[in-house]
Amino acid sequence: MADRTDWPGEALIVAAQAGDLDSLTALVTGSHPNVRRFAHSLCASREDAEDAAQEALIILYRRIGMLRASGALASWMFRIVRNECLRRARLMPRERAQLPEAAVMSAEDEVLQRLEAGRVAEAIAALPADQRRVLIMRDVQGYSGRMAAEALGLSTAAMKSRLHRARAAVQHTLGDLHAHH
Repeated sequence: MADRTDWPGEALIVAAQAGDLDSLTALVTGSHPNVRRFAHSLCASREDAEDAAQEALIILYRRIGMLRASGALASWMFRIVRNECLRRARLMPRERAQLPEAAVMSAEDEVLQRLEAGRVAEAIAALPADQRRVLIMRDVQGYSGRMAAEALGLSTAAMKSRLHRARAAVQHTLGDLHAHH
């Protein structure tokens, strides 16, 4: 996973947590490309993604002291971005009015997501873009199969086969963590 190296280093995180403003600014700037990448793969629209990325960076700026382990920056930011995307998805009444509460995960899913956010983020990031979009719409945002297929301009069958491949790839990467699927 080459993209782990793109995250700011441990020394910078530690200095930022200690209250050094230059380090904090460098940390936020250095995290920005990755946070944007998370947002664009997790949010429903480009506008949502930009908003969520900004919000996540503000949270990083204000709450860096809450990060327990400097190695957990990527998974922490992934969770923050995901929550921001989900929050925005729920705020938009238009086509989402047809969405049942599928966007709200079960408690079990929520725990799995928390435990594995970092590894899941990496596994999802490693997918080809077409598979990643299907997986995110169905499993993260909770769209119905029909809505996901329509939004991506696919037949339902094509959407399902892509989703199946994406889930299989993620499960493989995670060592079958979600074998209960």
